[in-house]
Amino acid sequence: MSKYRKKPVTIEAFQWGATPRPRWFYNACMDGGRVDFPPASVDGIPSHVVVVTLSGPVKVDRGDWILQGVEGELYPCKDNIFQKTYEPVEVPE
Repeated sequence: MSKYRKKPVTIEAFQWGATPRPRWFYNACMDGGRVDFPPASVDGIPSHVVVVTLSGPVKVDRGDWILQGVEGELYPCKDNIFQKTYEPVEVPE
């Protein structure tokens, strides 16, 4: 049996309902059904969205992260997994 390590890749992500939505997310919303919004909650932010991933639609709850992969694909990640797997990257201005 061979073992493999995932190559270090920098991705973009934001936490649904907790951090501002980036431009790439708005672009995905306008890109023919990659994101589905239920009716807004009392505070104007839906409690969840449905993101169309490469494997099909997946519900993203508040506090979950939405990631944009290296090919522009979207996928969700629960906060506890995100915290164990990712760390911030310094971006030069």
